[in-house]
Amino acid sequence: MPDLLLELRSEEIPARMQRKAAGDLKKLVTDALVEAGLTYEGAREYWTPRRLTLDIRGLNARSSDVREDIKGPATSAPEQAIQGFLRKAGLASVAEAHVHSDPKKGDFYVAHTVKPGRPADEIIAEVMPGIIRNFPWPKSMRSGAASAKPGALRWVRPLQSIVCTFGSETEETRVVPFEVDGLVAGNVTYGHRFHAPDAITVRRFEDYSANLEKAKVVLDAERRKQIIATDANNIAFANGLELVEDEGLLEEVSGLVEWPQVLMGTFEEEFLAIPSEIIRLTIKTNQKCFVTRKPGADTLSNHFILVSNIEAKDGGKEIVHGNGKVVRARLSDAKHFWQRDQRDLPDLDTLKASAEKFGLDLAKPLDQRMAKLDALNVTFHAKLGTQGARVERIRKLAAELAKVTGADLVLVDRAVVLAKADLRTEAVGEFPELQGIMGRKYALLQGEDAAVAEAIEDHWKPNGPSDRLPGDKIGVTVALADKLDTLTGFWAIDEKPTGSKDPYALRRAALGVVRMLLERGIRLSLRSQLLELNLEWYPQAAREDARALLGSISPLYGRSSLEEAALHERLVEGDKFNNGKFVAYPSYYSVLHFFHDRLKVYLRDLGARHDLIDAVLTPEADDLLMVARRVEALTAFITSEDGQNLLAGTKRATQLLAAEEKKGTVVEGAVSADLLKLDAEKALYAAVETASKEAAAAVAREDFRSAMEALSALRAPVDQFFTDVLVNDEDPAIRANRLALLAAIRAATGTVADFSKIAG
Repeated sequence: MPDLLLELRSEEIPARMQRKAAGDLKKLVTDALVEAGLTYEGAREYWTPRRLTLDIRGLNARSSDVREDIKGPATSAPEQAIQGFLRKAGLASVAEAHVHSDPKKGDFYVAHTVKPGRPADEIIAEVMPGIIRNFPWPKSMRSGAASAKPGALRWVRPLQSIVCTFGSETEETRVVPFEVDGLVAGNVTYGHRFHAPDAITVRRFEDYSANLEKAKVVLDAERRKQIIATDANNIAFANGLELVEDEGLLEEVSGLVEWPQVLMGTFEEEFLAIPSEIIRLTIKTNQKCFVTRKPGADTLSNHFILVSNIEAKDGGKEIVHGNGKVVRARLSDAKHFWQRDQRDLPDLDTLKASAEKFGLDLAKPLDQRMAKLDALNVTFHAKLGTQGARVERIRKLAAELAKVTGADLVLVDRAVVLAKADLRTEAVGEFPELQGIMGRKYALLQGEDAAVAEAIEDHWKPNGPSDRLPGDKIGVTVALADKLDTLTGFWAIDEKPTGSKDPYALRRAALGVVRMLLERGIRLSLRSQLLELNLEWYPQAAREDARALLGSISPLYGRSSLEEAALHERLVEGDKFNNGKFVAYPSYYSVLHFFHDRLKVYLRDLGARHDLIDAVLTPEADDLLMVARRVEALTAFITSEDGQNLLAGTKRATQLLAAEEKKGTVVEGAVSADLLKLDAEKALYAAVETASKEAAAAVAREDFRSAMEALSALRAPVDQFFTDVLVNDEDPAIRANRLALLAAIRAATGTVADFSKIAG
């Protein structure tokens, strides 16, 4: 079967776009071919800094014929209707139609048509111009003489040539002819722009790839990455060093070169006085180079590794020299930032009010930066006020959280006050990725407690599901306060995540809270921490109204949007807050629901069953650690023989009860012992009474395993009840009493979980 080779070669493709663009090309082309009736055996995409390539194997030479039956009118229909049918079906006369019979509708016409397949070349030539013209580049440009015309081609950088060949191994390939803005598809490409600028005629993928390799182009991006990584490690090892690996940088650099040449450069050792993080980011950001270190050492060496796209005749000496000059210049700037951040600010007299507000010592550089952050009224968010105001909120919240986490209140307060100070340092201004890291270093330099310095760095953590948690109670407390304030703040201004959009990383913040609570074993009532403590931030009228409503409102689960809107309206007084920018008081239950979603994701990733999570998680549950422990206990119980049998009996009871309730059957509010006639129902009643008390007591002391064990005693009585007892007795009073007994079973098991939500 024939193969298709497609190459789109342009002046340049930014490294960050290459992988996705190649994937988009593969999907767009293969989807279009399949939709047109072609099939293929396999497809693989390739990319370099100058080209996107697609290799499709085993493509049909032509699409299949398509048979279509077009139903027409009855044979007795008016002539006008019959003629309309003939035109639609493309028939010359009614004689070409077939007559079918239907027992109810009688005879009617049917046209059996066959739409012949088309050659693959024709289909490819038809779909490719549209794919190229509408290619989904994040950013694109017009170029050349044709760019002035309406509808001119837009491409990421000027598109220079198109290769499109088609054919099998046993025949000569042919060019698929199509044209886009004056560019005609052909069988000619070009190799490395400096080493091999001559034209290369290609037939199919094998000779295309081999000829590019001869022309100093490594087509496979993964192979380029492997070459760079291997050569970089080898050259570092040869010099008694080890490479500091950076997967993101490796991906980027492999997208900058077609013929990777790995070299080593150096800079003066005096620059090693700069923190390693600054050196690494300076060299990475400005020159796309890797750093090295002595084997096993934490600090860097003064050697860096660069990747060139040119195989230089002098062995790369000039390339190394040029890169070294730029690296030294950038490190000189970084050293300047590092040193300036440790000096006094020139306008300390203007910072006294801010220093007094936060208890800052203006003799210390980091304290000065925090005072400056507040004095300048640096905005956190247009609707959420300044960074200084935010620190004040976090400070109050952290003081309350410290009572829960057991962290030292004095150290927590100091860490909160200094946590955002490095935002005003020049190092963080140049490299925002160093937020927290530089704060820790500057804190240690001015003699802060090591726990405070660590908390300053860790208050950003965790930054994802695989990131580490803050190291101690102080860091956890500050991080919790920071993330809870972020979540309540953005909920207040109605900036919630929607679909895949989460510009303020609120899902990550909520998952961070979940991880800290569960992995550090912290009991925290989100109700009090999310609502009561943060009420101080809201206008007085809203605070009083909210507190009055808090005890009476039920969860907003199941409420209509109008009901929730009405509740919000009662909690809003925008013209008295933040210059009228306050939007709406955040729905506590909406935020809690958001936490529940993140908790579900976290527990499922740990292997918990979704139905068991749903069985335990109630809309009001605001102690996430207890939810997790309930799920753990329920998982252990429900997988046991007793658990499975009790689940079956309980489901039977609840389903029968629900069916009767739906029909409006009378169910007594409580079981009457006098109406229990049979031994099986008497035994079940006694067992339910005992199990309910024991399970409730166990839940009260948060011993969920014991609660499950208490419920397991119901297994035998429930089974015997359904064997010996007819629930729907002829006597209405007995029937109502027996239904009440089923309701008692539902209530007893409901103390630990909603068994109706458990599968099985």
